[in-house]
Amino acid sequence: MNVISHLGFAPGLTAVGLVASSLLSLTVSASAIAGVTDDVSAAISEGKSSMNFRYRFEGVDQDGVNEDAAASTLRSRYTFVSGSTSGFSMGLETDYVSVIGPEDYNSTVNGRSAYPVVADPDGFDLNQAYIKYNTGALAATFGRQRIALGDQRFVGGVAWRQNEQTYDAARFVYSPSQTLSLDYALIMNVNRIFGPDDGAQPGDWESESHLLTATKTLAGEHKVSAFAYLLEFQNGNGLPNSNATYGLSYVGSLAGIKVSAKVATQSDYADNPIDYDASMYSISLSKSFAGITGSAGFESLGSDNGVMGFRTPLATLHKFQGTADKFLVTPAGGVEDVFVGVAGRVGKLKLAATWHDLSAAETSEDYGSELDLVATLPVSKKTSVQLKYADFQSDGFATDTSKVWLTVNVKL
Repeated sequence: MNVISHLGFAPGLTAVGLVASSLLSLTVSASAIAGVTDDVSAAISEGKSSMNFRYRFEGVDQDGVNEDAAASTLRSRYTFVSGSTSGFSMGLETDYVSVIGPEDYNSTVNGRSAYPVVADPDGFDLNQAYIKYNTGALAATFGRQRIALGDQRFVGGVAWRQNEQTYDAARFVYSPSQTLSLDYALIMNVNRIFGPDDGAQPGDWESESHLLTATKTLAGEHKVSAFAYLLEFQNGNGLPNSNATYGLSYVGSLAGIKVSAKVATQSDYADNPIDYDASMYSISLSKSFAGITGSAGFESLGSDNGVMGFRTPLATLHKFQGTADKFLVTPAGGVEDVFVGVAGRVGKLKLAATWHDLSAAETSEDYGSELDLVATLPVSKKTSVQLKYADFQSDGFATDTSKVWLTVNVKL
């Protein structure tokens, strides 16, 4: 007697039952798979696609370099963001940068070192590819994505360049209330503006970095943030940029004046071969009156006795210390920036001017001064034109450099 007969079941009935049970399981599984497939199909069909074209001419006249740069490039961007199903969604974005006309500039990849650097290498790049989960107070994003924290002084996307900086990361933003948010990201790779291929600069920084920010909004829309950024890079020139930064920032309005302030301390971290400690602080004020906005501020990036200056390697550096980009790496003596600016409109035309006085933080050395001008005209809801100019006059640091940009943005 077999076990089935011993238990009192007829072998035929048992076999039928097992077959029926298996078929039921397969049916349930098939139904579940079909349901998931339907949900994914619905999310994709509800998604939105867009195209963006950004043409730019960038001219650079730099002392000490024989030729002037004339970079004429077009960035063609395709973006897709799906609808949401059960809290899940996905995004995909591709960029292709092409050179229009002669390649009379040093892209850091093309080997044309007789020209000044314009860091816009041509080629295809997968800019974003992520899955996002959003439910209630939690938003989690996995994959290649943008990360721009605050005003991007420490972590940003460098979206000014044709090849944007994005991150292969897992990011979690938890907002238990409208006045409190906790933001954590683990960065596995930095897809730099110099990529996707390596050239004079690595196209990628392999990473095991941690970004933690806690933000509290107080009464009167005063916003205070505490942050810890532990940057670990494992290849190329990223090694000296591995650092641990801890700080506080404030954004708000006092007596009708907009205020932004930061203070932070930094030291070497992980495999950084340089042992150092440095600090930074900044404050900027702005006030609008009769359609004109005036601004003024001061920023200091210190150094450790000339060993190494306070660094922000993931920042959108083009926004700070002058748009001529002469201070992408903080000098060993640190840098102080005193700046004043004015902005306004003439009809639809937006105009702005900023003056920077730049010097060392640890000595009395003067670095130079810079004038930045920008005019932006929205031609339509989908088209804009911008003319921009930067002129850095050296006082012994780097070289005199002037840059001009003409940018045309078209959205489809």
